[in-house]
Amino acid sequence: QVLLVESGGGLVQAGGSLRLSCAASGRTFSSYAMGWFRQAPGKEREFVAAISRSGTNTYYSDSVKGRFTISRDNGKNTMYLQMNSLKPEDTSVYYCASRLVASSWSMFLAEGEYRDWGHGTQVTVSS
Repeated sequence: QVLLVESGGGLVQAGGSLRLSCAASGRTFSSYAMGWFRQAPGKEREFVAAISRSGTNTYYSDSVKGRFTISRDNGKNTMYLQMNSLKPEDTSVYYCASRLVASSWSMFLAEGEYRDWGHGTQVTVSS
């Protein structure tokens, strides 16, 4: 099991940028595929982006593709989400999630495929 802590959320104007971080405990961070999800008030949690344990493979939801970039630094046990050209509809609590995997290439898009979750960080985009 890995402990995940998100940071970097805040209030930003539309068109602005934020970078979220997800710090993981333990010495086996490179063994975990990772993902970002978000949940807006009154809505279900939705997939945002995923990254393989090696960092080679990434995948994005259509709503953020071209604006958000997921990355990871296995030496720092940290995953990132660079968010550019933010829109009011990006306002949500953003969660990071992890899953222990054997394959260096695997990514997971479904909430139920992840085992460990952070507590979330609030992102608010004003119009």
